[in-house]
Amino acid sequence: METLEYTDVNAHVVARCKEGDRKAQYELYKLYSKSMFNVSMRITNDYTEAEDVLQEAFLSAFRELHTFKGDSTFGSWLKRIVINKSITKVRSRRLQVVPMEEHQDFAEEAPDYDHEEMEYKVECIKKAIQSLPDGYRLVLTLYLLEGYDHGEIAEILSISEATSKSQYSRARKKLLCLMKEQSFLS
Repeated sequence: METLEYTDVNAHVVARCKEGDRKAQYELYKLYSKSMFNVSMRITNDYTEAEDVLQEAFLSAFRELHTFKGDSTFGSWLKRIVINKSITKVRSRRLQVVPMEEHQDFAEEAPDYDHEEMEYKVECIKKAIQSLPDGYRLVLTLYLLEGYDHGEIAEILSISEATSKSQYSRARKKLLCLMKEQSFLS
């Protein structure tokens, strides 16, 4: 069986960090802070919480750097820390996955749209995603924006794969409804 080799362009900076070089830590922070903040912001939907998560994630990463074996890039390892800490933050707000009995009836199928012809306004979409209930937003973000599959999402959130799929489906439908309400879709 072939093993995957990852080429991490920042491996030299990570190596310096492992030796206790504070300037290297700052370099890594500058390299990854903006993208990791965006990941956290998409999950927490709260600027202050995303900032807190970012700081906690970097502190944890630097504290646990000795456990980083290099079998993935440092960025993907750090992103996993950020995602886990973001989810913990949302859960601390008493994340409620919308139970099947309580969801709005979306029996009417959303019309089929030609996505290539649709012109999206990025800010409107961001606002619509931010207005989704936490459970919907989390699954939608992890699946669409972070690239996790439903099995991985189920494991991360401690829910069933079927729940992940249904939350994703409801989130998509709710998002379409929100965008229609904003006269975003014709």
